[in-house]
Amino acid sequence: MKFEDYPAPVYPPRCAHPCEECGLRRSPAFLAVSAAELDAIQSFRSGTRVVEAGGRIVGEDRPSAQLYTLYSGWAFRYKTLSDGRRQILSFLLPGDFIGLQDEFADGHTHGVEAVTGTTLCTFERDTLWDLFHTQPKLGYHITWLAAREEKLVDDNLVTAGRRNAGERVAMLLMHLYRRAERAGMVRDGWAEFPFNQQHIADALGLSLVHTNKTLRRLQRLGLYKLDSGWLRILEPHALEALGDYFERPMLPAPLI
Repeated sequence: MKFEDYPAPVYPPRCAHPCEECGLRRSPAFLAVSAAELDAIQSFRSGTRVVEAGGRIVGEDRPSAQLYTLYSGWAFRYKTLSDGRRQILSFLLPGDFIGLQDEFADGHTHGVEAVTGTTLCTFERDTLWDLFHTQPKLGYHITWLAAREEKLVDDNLVTAGRRNAGERVAMLLMHLYRRAERAGMVRDGWAEFPFNQQHIADALGLSLVHTNKTLRRLQRLGLYKLDSGWLRILEPHALEALGDYFERPMLPAPLI
């Protein structure tokens, strides 16, 4: 079957109850949990939410009473300056835990927007301490997820502060491709890539014009290909070398 024969992704996919039927848990990208831990996650979970492409998952201007696990689709965290300029802080894929930063901040820290149609598992924020108290291993898993998010922000800071435009774009393309690959979102070498050039510019701190020129230059070099919202890495070693991207194999992550 050729890439062009694949149907477009359909959102949202079935998000089953109970949690033991979760499609994500069958993926080797996520850690297994015991039956008791799965029951605890099920009791912690309050429901499912669907947000269409471009919709707001978490408002930047108000605190959220809920936490989320992204079950399907793409989203991103962002902050906006008073004049409307936006900085994308990180991109979110299935399995990512959303909203924990607010637990330790005065006021809201960021917004979260859906890039594609998304499905989210919802959890009430005021039950978080009970989960830490009764299931310390799951509490550690949440801490692990928060630490991984901090590492991603650190990597983004290095990119914005020290990499040039070509290196920034190469780094982002490889980073998102590898994360999509890990999440099972790659088909025959093609990863779903629903981002426009404004998303890339906002994530990398580049102007839209500079982003466009850099993307075209790397594509002319034959390093990658974009086709109808799908990304294929043609020369991964060259792109990794350009972006100074040499990640260790990604460890299985907790799934809440």
